[in-house]
Amino acid sequence: MKKIAVLLSILLIFGIIACNKNWVTEQFEHFVSFKAPLSSNNVTPIYVRYKPDGAVNYQLPLIVSGTTSNENDLQVQVGVDSDTLKAFNDANFQNRKDLYYKELTSQYFTIPNTVAIPKGINTSTMNISFSLKDIDLVDKWILPLTIKPSRDYTPNPRRNYSKALLRIIPFNDYSGVYSGTALKLYLKGEENGAAIVKSEIQSYVVDESTVFFYAGAVDENKTDRRNYKVYARFNNQTKEVTLTSDNPSINFRVNQKIYYSVEDVKDAVQPYLIHRYVTINNIDYNFTDYTSVANASIDYTVRGSLIMERKINSQIPDEDQAIQW
Repeated sequence: MKKIAVLLSILLIFGIIACNKNWVTEQFEHFVSFKAPLSSNNVTPIYVRYKPDGAVNYQLPLIVSGTTSNENDLQVQVGVDSDTLKAFNDANFQNRKDLYYKELTSQYFTIPNTVAIPKGINTSTMNISFSLKDIDLVDKWILPLTIKPSRDYTPNPRRNYSKALLRIIPFNDYSGVYSGTALKLYLKGEENGAAIVKSEIQSYVVDESTVFFYAGAVDENKTDRRNYKVYARFNNQTKEVTLTSDNPSINFRVNQKIYYSVEDVKDAVQPYLIHRYVTINNIDYNFTDYTSVANASIDYTVRGSLIMERKINSQIPDEDQAIQW
């Protein structure tokens, strides 16, 4: 038994030595990649605080893959990749050009030409500076990026790693996805009858205190959604919400004053997690859908309330990272 135990010990020692030698040499290629996880829409959502009078920086990570440290001082070249966005739109939306993602124009961002990754370091960040004043979020904006090839490094051969389709989503205190289950859409004059209900209402930034959403059951899949924008301005002093439309053709009319409230609730299990609820009460407006049915207009009444929840990790200092989107 002693001889067997000694033999097993020797084999174990040699096995450990062999394993250690395996880790001395590189197990994988040193490819350079973006860290840009995809959403269900196969793009990467980037949440950026809306600031009308200044730029906002976003740090996009770059990674050198492998089991050993990066052996060289790298200057990674990054550029805008319009062709990839065009191919993505063609493949996903075919002839529905109104659904195409739109390339973010240079007036809204600046990027460096190169990103330094020092020797011995496997990660770095690329600073993207956004200035999003007056951007119209009726369009779905994408910043398409690519890692350019170089003889000093190799971009990751997998497309989703060497390229990034960044969906730019500005946010303010009131933008985001509201629960729409308590907001009811009626045919005008039939307010006691059956109602149409949407589970979610998406709101989009206009400025630091204003969002817009689409009237009634209209959403971003409707070809002429631009005609049905409803602006909601939040007054932090009076807690009143003012709804307006800039399209006289929808005959938009608000029937009573609308108010909102904001409440922070600590999570019962994770006290560092804050649940912030934005509630809009007493919604009551009329509008006309004049495009869905040829040569006809349909009048609607919308009544009810909306509520949005944000989960905020109070231990994370960066606001866009602290909010659990």
